[in-house]
Amino acid sequence: MAKKKSETVFICRECGATQPRWLGRCPQCGEWNTLEESSSREVAAGAAHSAAAPRGTALPRPVPLAGVDPMEGSRVSMGVGEFDRVLGGGAMKKSSILLGGEPGIGKSTLLLQAAARVSGAGHQVLYVSGEESAAQIKSRLDRIGLRAAGIQMLCAANLDDINHALTAINPLLLIVDSIQTVFSPEAGPVPGTVNQLKYCAYDLVSWVKADYTPRDADGAVLIMSAHVTKDGYIAGPKSLEHLVDCVISFERSDDEIRFLRAQKNRFGSIDELGIFCMGEKGLAEVEDPSALFITRREGKLPAGIAYAPVFEGSRVFLVEIQARTVNAKGAMSRVYSEKIDSARVSRVAAVLEKRLGLRFSDQDIYVNVAGGVRLTESAIDSALAAALYSARTDIPLREGSALVGELSLAGEIRPVTRIKQRVKTALGLGWTKIFAPETEDGVTRVQSIKELIAELNAENSA
Repeated sequence: MAKKKSETVFICRECGATQPRWLGRCPQCGEWNTLEESSSREVAAGAAHSAAAPRGTALPRPVPLAGVDPMEGSRVSMGVGEFDRVLGGGAMKKSSILLGGEPGIGKSTLLLQAAARVSGAGHQVLYVSGEESAAQIKSRLDRIGLRAAGIQMLCAANLDDINHALTAINPLLLIVDSIQTVFSPEAGPVPGTVNQLKYCAYDLVSWVKADYTPRDADGAVLIMSAHVTKDGYIAGPKSLEHLVDCVISFERSDDEIRFLRAQKNRFGSIDELGIFCMGEKGLAEVEDPSALFITRREGKLPAGIAYAPVFEGSRVFLVEIQARTVNAKGAMSRVYSEKIDSARVSRVAAVLEKRLGLRFSDQDIYVNVAGGVRLTESAIDSALAAALYSARTDIPLREGSALVGELSLAGEIRPVTRIKQRVKTALGLGWTKIFAPETEDGVTRVQSIKELIAELNAENSA
């Protein structure tokens, strides 16, 4: 029998707002197609418990900030260098981390590797799985060659069962895979709803923040994995991301390469990039990122290829920018670029057309970055301009040339930060000609797009 209209409400999965009927756009947060049908009884049950803390602990009392020991914020190494890099040097004690990624990308594998390394250092680890059995997880551990000693496994989704295990085990590291599977009867009868996610996540975060002190340390670490929507956003209310200290995104470049990025980090930079290669033995850290982003070719360099030294967090590596232009298929030209913002590509093409008289307005422009890394910094402008120029004229750049600099609308090539590290890395990787707007050893100085193209043409004619 169908539900009565009065017993059905619609909840926004982004902000948690409740509406009596379905709407295409949430009036509270403005997001489209986020209202999901739910029972009014479930909403009432969640509201009844949202005002009270999930745990029946004593009321918190204020403490003098001057007397707080800053060493309480010491870090715990996950034993995976690229993971620690993205976290800012390890996970901060008493912190909560949300790891999001599409199905099958390797979230559970990464968490198991971290659990094995932390337990191997002599710490207690509790791994909570609401999706797989203990036998499945042990089989994966054996396949990738990790030891399970020190890892306590709990295959349960009920929040009360998790709380009892926390009291009994006292882990330094708690891993919940995934938070969408955890439920509490007090937050409603249906798992996976907005109320369930808010209630269960708040309970676990409150445990790691204040309720608990492990035997061998002054704080614990909580890592929760999360599903993502088809648009790549973490499923559930946005309040889930606000609740945690770090939001980590696990991205796929191709069948083997994985990128780890911080979208939010209260204890470190969000500019760091972790790079892994998925293989039979799990996720292997990539020590030389430039080897992934540069195509080693035999013979002459094809037209439309340029190289740029870029920074990702604290390290620099070279990337290969690829460009191709073809006659526009319609009345309007288009830009096809996934890894570099298409607005940046259009702007650089407009500067080339204005300052060099090279026509791009009747061309479809295709831009790609080898290895699939996303580039956002302005230091790639001159390399992008050189790649577009080479593609449009069908004149390849000279082998061993790297370019760095920001391109202004006036056609100037402006200085960028940390030029010495960029030049040193490029020269160390075998590049012999560096074009930049500053005077450094091994650098050919260019201060405008006209100077750059003149130098490149001179190199080709030499």
